Amino acid sequence: MGSRPARSGVTARVLDVLGAFTAEAPALGLTDIARRTGLPLTTVHRIVGELAAGGALDRGDDGRYRIGLRLWEIAHLAPASHGLREAAMPFLEDLHEVTRHNVQLAVLDPEDPAEVVYVERLSSRDAVSIVTRPGSRLPSHATGVGLVLLAHADPADTERVLARPLRRFTPHTVCDPAGVRALLARARASGFVISDRQIEAVSLSVAAPVRAGGGPVVAALSIVVPAGTNPHTWVPAVRAAARGISRALAS
Repeated sequence: MGSRPARSGVTARVLDVLGAFTAEAPALGLTDIARRTGLPLTTVHRIVGELAAGGALDRGDDGRYRIGLRLWEIAHLAPASHGLREAAMPFLEDLHEVTRHNVQLAVLDPEDPAEVVYVERLSSRDAVSIVTRPGSRLPSHATGVGLVLLAHADPADTERVLARPLRRFTPHTVCDPAGVRALLARARASGFVISDRQIEAVSLSVAAPVRAGGGPVVAALSIVVPAGTNPHTWVPAVRAAARGISRALAS
Protein backbone atom coordinates (compact mmCIF):
# COMPACT_ATOMS: atom_id res chain seq x y z
CA MET A 1 0.00 0.00 0.00
CA GLY A 2 1.36 3.42 -0.91
CA SER A 3 0.81 6.69 0.85
CA ARG A 4 -2.49 8.54 0.47
CA PRO A 5 -3.44 12.15 1.15
CA ALA A 6 -3.92 12.68 4.87
CA ARG A 7 -7.32 13.91 5.99
CA SER A 8 -7.75 16.92 8.26
CA GLY A 9 -9.17 16.72 11.77
CA VAL A 10 -7.93 14.84 14.82
CA THR A 11 -10.46 12.02 14.58
CA ALA A 12 -9.78 11.49 10.88
CA ARG A 13 -6.05 11.27 11.54
CA VAL A 14 -6.53 8.76 14.34
CA LEU A 15 -8.66 6.63 12.03
CA ASP A 16 -6.01 6.92 9.31
CA VAL A 17 -3.37 5.63 11.76
CA LEU A 18 -5.54 2.69 12.83
CA GLY A 19 -6.42 1.98 9.21
CA ALA A 20 -2.76 1.58 8.34
CA PHE A 21 -2.80 -1.82 10.05
CA THR A 22 -4.00 -4.69 7.86
CA ALA A 23 -4.03 -8.48 7.92
CA GLU A 24 -0.95 -8.38 5.64
CA ALA A 25 0.79 -5.77 7.84
CA PRO A 26 -0.36 -6.31 11.45
CA ALA A 27 2.85 -4.87 12.94
CA LEU A 28 4.18 -1.46 11.87
CA GLY A 29 6.88 0.98 12.92
CA LEU A 30 6.35 4.70 13.10
CA THR A 31 7.98 5.28 9.71
CA ASP A 32 5.74 2.60 8.15
CA ILE A 33 2.63 4.26 9.57
CA ALA A 34 3.74 7.69 8.36
CA ARG A 35 4.32 6.35 4.85
CA ARG A 36 0.98 4.54 4.73
CA THR A 37 -1.04 7.48 6.06
CA GLY A 38 0.80 10.39 4.48
CA LEU A 39 0.99 12.05 7.90
CA PRO A 40 4.13 13.78 9.23
CA LEU A 41 6.28 11.54 11.41
CA THR A 42 5.90 13.91 14.37
CA THR A 43 2.11 13.70 14.12
CA VAL A 44 2.24 9.90 13.88
CA HIS A 45 4.52 9.75 16.92
CA ARG A 46 2.06 11.79 18.98
CA ILE A 47 -1.07 9.90 17.90
CA VAL A 48 0.53 6.48 18.27
CA GLY A 49 1.79 7.41 21.74
CA GLU A 50 -1.70 8.41 22.83
CA LEU A 51 -3.27 5.28 21.34
CA ALA A 52 -0.68 3.08 23.04
CA ALA A 53 -1.28 4.80 26.38
CA GLY A 54 -5.00 4.04 26.03
CA GLY A 55 -4.49 0.38 25.09
CA ALA A 56 -5.65 0.77 21.49
CA LEU A 57 -2.13 -0.07 20.26
CA ASP A 58 0.54 -2.31 21.79
CA ARG A 59 4.27 -1.74 21.31
CA GLY A 60 6.29 -4.92 20.88
CA ASP A 61 9.86 -5.66 21.93
CA ASP A 62 10.87 -5.01 18.31
CA GLY A 63 9.60 -1.42 18.57
CA ARG A 64 6.72 -2.01 16.19
CA TYR A 65 3.07 -1.46 17.06
CA ARG A 66 0.09 -3.79 16.84
CA ILE A 67 -3.64 -3.38 17.41
CA GLY A 68 -4.27 -3.52 21.15
CA LEU A 69 -6.77 -5.51 23.16
CA ARG A 70 -8.77 -2.42 24.08
CA LEU A 71 -9.59 -1.78 20.44
CA TRP A 72 -10.71 -5.39 19.94
CA GLU A 73 -12.98 -5.09 22.98
CA ILE A 74 -14.61 -1.98 21.55
CA ALA A 75 -14.91 -3.46 18.05
CA HIS A 76 -16.83 -6.46 19.34
CA LEU A 77 -19.59 -4.13 20.55
CA ALA A 78 -20.43 -3.17 16.96
CA PRO A 79 -23.91 -4.42 15.98
CA ALA A 80 -22.58 -5.87 12.74
CA SER A 81 -20.33 -8.22 14.69
CA HIS A 82 -21.94 -8.57 18.12
CA GLY A 83 -25.64 -9.26 17.55
CA LEU A 84 -25.04 -11.10 14.30
CA ARG A 85 -22.23 -13.20 15.73
CA GLU A 86 -24.27 -14.03 18.84
CA ALA A 87 -27.19 -15.28 16.73
CA ALA A 88 -24.93 -17.15 14.31
CA MET A 89 -22.54 -18.96 16.64
CA PRO A 90 -24.70 -22.02 17.44
CA PHE A 91 -25.23 -22.66 13.72
CA LEU A 92 -21.58 -22.01 12.84
CA GLU A 93 -20.50 -24.43 15.56
CA ASP A 94 -22.94 -27.11 14.39
CA LEU A 95 -21.81 -26.78 10.77
CA HIS A 96 -18.17 -26.92 11.80
CA GLU A 97 -18.76 -29.94 14.04
CA VAL A 98 -20.47 -31.84 11.24
CA THR A 99 -18.00 -30.95 8.47
CA ARG A 100 -14.70 -30.28 10.31
CA HIS A 101 -13.93 -27.72 7.62
CA ASN A 102 -13.49 -23.94 7.80
CA VAL A 103 -16.74 -22.11 8.49
CA GLN A 104 -16.94 -18.33 8.00
CA LEU A 105 -19.39 -15.49 8.49
CA ALA A 106 -18.92 -12.16 6.69
CA VAL A 107 -20.62 -8.84 5.99
CA LEU A 108 -20.22 -6.33 3.19
CA ASP A 109 -18.36 -3.16 4.12
CA PRO A 110 -21.11 -0.51 3.95
CA GLU A 111 -18.55 2.17 3.08
CA ASP A 112 -16.77 0.12 0.42
CA PRO A 113 -18.77 -2.77 -1.08
CA ALA A 114 -15.63 -3.90 -2.90
CA GLU A 115 -14.60 -5.58 0.37
CA VAL A 116 -16.10 -8.06 2.81
CA VAL A 117 -15.28 -8.10 6.51
CA TYR A 118 -15.07 -11.47 8.26
CA VAL A 119 -17.02 -11.47 11.51
CA GLU A 120 -16.16 -15.02 12.58
CA ARG A 121 -14.20 -18.05 11.44
CA LEU A 122 -14.11 -21.55 12.89
CA SER A 123 -11.37 -23.91 11.83
CA SER A 124 -9.62 -27.11 12.84
CA ARG A 125 -6.12 -28.50 12.61
CA ASP A 126 -6.91 -30.71 9.63
CA ALA A 127 -8.86 -28.09 7.64
CA VAL A 128 -7.35 -26.56 4.50
CA SER A 129 -5.29 -23.46 5.25
CA ILE A 130 -7.02 -20.15 4.53
CA VAL A 131 -6.01 -16.51 4.85
CA THR A 132 -9.05 -15.15 6.68
CA ARG A 133 -9.57 -14.44 10.37
CA PRO A 134 -12.10 -12.36 12.32
CA GLY A 135 -11.70 -8.72 11.35
CA SER A 136 -9.83 -9.42 8.12
CA ARG A 137 -10.98 -8.30 4.67
CA LEU A 138 -10.98 -9.69 1.17
CA PRO A 139 -12.33 -8.40 -2.15
CA SER A 140 -16.00 -9.17 -2.61
CA HIS A 141 -15.70 -10.14 -6.30
CA ALA A 142 -13.39 -13.10 -5.59
CA THR A 143 -14.92 -14.71 -2.49
CA GLY A 144 -17.98 -16.90 -2.04
CA VAL A 145 -19.38 -14.71 0.73
CA GLY A 146 -18.60 -11.59 -1.27
CA LEU A 147 -20.41 -12.82 -4.37
CA VAL A 148 -23.44 -13.69 -2.25
CA LEU A 149 -23.45 -10.23 -0.71
CA LEU A 150 -22.89 -8.42 -4.02
CA ALA A 151 -25.70 -10.45 -5.59
CA HIS A 152 -28.13 -8.97 -3.06
CA ALA A 153 -26.57 -5.51 -2.69
CA ASP A 154 -27.88 -2.27 -4.10
CA PRO A 155 -27.31 -2.55 -7.88
CA ALA A 156 -25.58 0.83 -7.88
CA ASP A 157 -23.06 -0.44 -5.32
CA THR A 158 -22.47 -3.58 -7.36
CA GLU A 159 -21.85 -1.59 -10.50
CA ARG A 160 -19.51 0.71 -8.60
CA VAL A 161 -17.44 -2.34 -7.62
CA LEU A 162 -17.42 -3.75 -11.15
CA ALA A 163 -16.30 -0.40 -12.57
CA ARG A 164 -12.97 -0.74 -10.75
CA PRO A 165 -10.06 -2.97 -11.78
CA LEU A 166 -10.72 -6.38 -10.22
CA ARG A 167 -7.72 -8.02 -8.59
CA ARG A 168 -6.65 -11.46 -9.78
CA PHE A 169 -5.48 -13.86 -7.06
CA THR A 170 -5.20 -17.10 -9.04
CA PRO A 171 -5.71 -18.14 -12.68
CA HIS A 172 -9.28 -19.03 -11.64
CA THR A 173 -10.24 -15.58 -10.33
CA VAL A 174 -13.08 -14.10 -12.36
CA CYS A 175 -11.98 -10.53 -13.12
CA ASP A 176 -14.16 -9.77 -16.13
CA PRO A 177 -17.23 -7.68 -15.10
CA ALA A 178 -19.49 -9.67 -17.41
CA GLY A 179 -18.27 -12.89 -15.83
CA VAL A 180 -18.88 -11.56 -12.32
CA ARG A 181 -22.37 -10.41 -13.32
CA ALA A 182 -23.10 -13.95 -14.54
CA LEU A 183 -21.99 -15.35 -11.18
CA LEU A 184 -24.20 -12.86 -9.34
CA ALA A 185 -27.24 -13.74 -11.46
CA ARG A 186 -26.63 -17.43 -10.77
CA ALA A 187 -26.35 -16.69 -7.03
CA ARG A 188 -29.70 -14.92 -6.99
CA ALA A 189 -31.36 -17.74 -8.93
CA SER A 190 -29.89 -20.67 -7.00
CA GLY A 191 -29.61 -19.25 -3.48
CA PHE A 192 -25.92 -20.14 -3.10
CA VAL A 193 -22.46 -19.54 -4.58
CA ILE A 194 -19.62 -21.90 -5.38
CA SER A 195 -16.35 -19.96 -5.60
CA ASP A 196 -13.79 -22.36 -7.02
CA ARG A 197 -10.10 -21.57 -6.33
CA GLN A 198 -10.60 -17.83 -6.77
CA ILE A 199 -8.58 -16.73 -3.72
CA GLU A 200 -6.24 -19.71 -3.28
CA ALA A 201 -5.63 -22.55 -5.70
CA VAL A 202 -5.91 -25.11 -2.90
CA SER A 203 -9.48 -24.35 -1.82
CA LEU A 204 -13.03 -23.57 -2.86
CA SER A 205 -15.97 -22.22 -0.92
CA VAL A 206 -19.72 -22.73 -0.79
CA ALA A 207 -21.66 -19.71 0.46
CA ALA A 208 -25.28 -18.79 1.18
CA PRO A 209 -27.08 -15.59 2.23
CA VAL A 210 -28.18 -14.74 5.77
CA ARG A 211 -31.26 -12.55 5.99
CA ALA A 212 -32.64 -10.39 8.77
CA GLY A 213 -35.63 -12.69 9.24
CA GLY A 214 -37.43 -12.68 5.91
CA GLY A 215 -35.96 -9.31 4.97
CA PRO A 216 -32.75 -8.11 3.34
CA VAL A 217 -29.49 -10.04 3.15
CA VAL A 218 -27.26 -8.84 6.00
CA ALA A 219 -24.45 -11.40 5.94
CA ALA A 220 -23.15 -14.49 4.19
CA LEU A 221 -22.06 -17.86 5.53
CA SER A 222 -19.53 -20.10 3.82
CA ILE A 223 -17.63 -23.32 4.20
CA VAL A 224 -14.13 -23.58 2.72
CA VAL A 225 -12.98 -27.03 1.61
CA PRO A 226 -10.02 -28.42 -0.36
CA ALA A 227 -10.06 -27.89 -4.12
CA GLY A 228 -11.19 -31.00 -5.93
CA THR A 229 -13.90 -31.70 -3.37
CA ASN A 230 -17.42 -31.95 -4.81
CA PRO A 231 -18.85 -28.61 -3.64
CA HIS A 232 -22.47 -29.67 -4.13
CA THR A 233 -22.02 -32.12 -1.25
CA TRP A 234 -22.00 -29.15 1.14
CA VAL A 235 -24.73 -26.97 -0.38
CA PRO A 236 -27.67 -28.36 1.68
CA ALA A 237 -25.80 -28.01 4.99
CA VAL A 238 -24.59 -24.48 4.23
CA ARG A 239 -28.02 -23.31 3.15
CA ALA A 240 -29.66 -24.90 6.19
CA ALA A 241 -27.22 -23.16 8.55
CA ALA A 242 -27.78 -19.81 6.80
CA ARG A 243 -31.55 -20.22 7.11
CA GLY A 244 -31.15 -21.07 10.79
CA ILE A 245 -29.22 -17.86 11.43
CA SER A 246 -31.85 -15.90 9.51
CA ARG A 247 -34.59 -17.33 11.74
CA ALA A 248 -32.55 -16.52 14.84
CA LEU A 249 -32.16 -12.91 13.72
CA ALA A 250 -35.93 -12.65 13.32
CA SER A 251 -36.69 -13.84 16.83
